[in-house]
Amino acid sequence: MAELSIKIRIGNREYPMRVKAEDEAMIRQAGKKINEQIKAYQDQFGIDDKQDLLAMVAFDSVVDKYRADEKLTRTDELAHEQIQKLNQLVSQSL
Repeated sequence: MAELSIKIRIGNREYPMRVKAEDEAMIRQAGKKINEQIKAYQDQFGIDDKQDLLAMVAFDSVVDKYRADEKLTRTDELAHEQIQKLNQLVSQSL
């Protein structure tokens, strides 16, 4: 797996990274999304401190991750219940 050396600009800083070639687009998109969220908070709240803005973005990212995990867990539980019901129907039919 080939690795690339890239630089991602987040806020006013550039971060050098070594990434797998197949992950480059995703990583660049993540950096773009972070910058968009920074800009949105800056415009919405009039905050210029980059550390505060990054903290807000980090907090929202973790909350979004928790929500996604919770939704996935509920979906998995529902799928498991449906599979159990189907197994019961199949067993009853045999």
